[in-house]
Amino acid sequence: MTTHAAPSQATCDSKSAAPGGALSGRRTRIAWIALTSLAPAVWGTTYIVTTHVLPPGHPVFAALMRTLPAGVLALLASRTLPHGTWWWKSLVLGALNMACFFPLLFVAAQRLPGGVAATLGAAQPIIVAGFAVAVLGERLSAWRLILGVVGVVGIALVVLGPQAQLDALGVTAGLGGAASMGLGVVLTKRWGRPEGVSALGLAGWQLTGGGLLLIVPAFVIDGVPTGIDTAAVAGYAWLGLVGGLAAYVLWFAGIRRLPVTPTALLGLLSPLNAALLGHVIADEALTSFQFLGFALALTAMSAGQLALPSSRSSS
Repeated sequence: MTTHAAPSQATCDSKSAAPGGALSGRRTRIAWIALTSLAPAVWGTTYIVTTHVLPPGHPVFAALMRTLPAGVLALLASRTLPHGTWWWKSLVLGALNMACFFPLLFVAAQRLPGGVAATLGAAQPIIVAGFAVAVLGERLSAWRLILGVVGVVGIALVVLGPQAQLDALGVTAGLGGAASMGLGVVLTKRWGRPEGVSALGLAGWQLTGGGLLLIVPAFVIDGVPTGIDTAAVAGYAWLGLVGGLAAYVLWFAGIRRLPVTPTALLGLLSPLNAALLGHVIADEALTSFQFLGFALALTAMSAGQLALPSSRSSS
């Protein structure tokens, strides 16, 4: 029987340092950027599903249906429960990423024109950059702050119209929702996930934690809406299984592998996809200014994924 000696450490190091290794690393990063971007693209379907399928006027109940059933299914599929400090970490992350974010998002959408609410949500990359400095100790990147501002301007051109009006409570809810999920994204990056726990398990912990926190407010504030038909059940299932579970599994897996601030810029895909679906499904017209906004937002999002010259060696 012929035996083969294992390659030496020097040989492995030389292979990993070769240009092919660097190319493979870039391809892997691009693949993870593409997969992670699917999450905000799916979240962009929330507005069209909510306005065309779900019973109106029950935002907290809709948030509950988006979190708890999907979280329980994820727990059953992953067969893992939180342990140690992850009991309270799951509740904190579930509160920030879901239990606070979803109701605030619905309140902003109800009290503001959709374009204003989407523009406020597009400020999340700027908020994430600030939290990354305070929580993760990252150096503030002026370049990515500029890209964040360009992204907000692009979204504003896409979704704002002459009928846009400001409401103090709606603006507060919109910014509060962006800040809530922004802090949740940064803490998710800081805490990571325990060894041996999959992204599905982590998503299940957070969705279940957020859902548990929403049970009492959902039934006290909203109650069960009347007239839940087959289309509404399908809408809840889409928001929970695809827009909740599947999207958050991809999102948490991407956050673990990608820098947090440029990853937050991928969130611009959510309002862009919402506007595109409004054009295709609801027959909403797109103007030349909106096409310019699409170009600005996509440029900011794409440029944000590039490694900065000053950070390539450190990363």
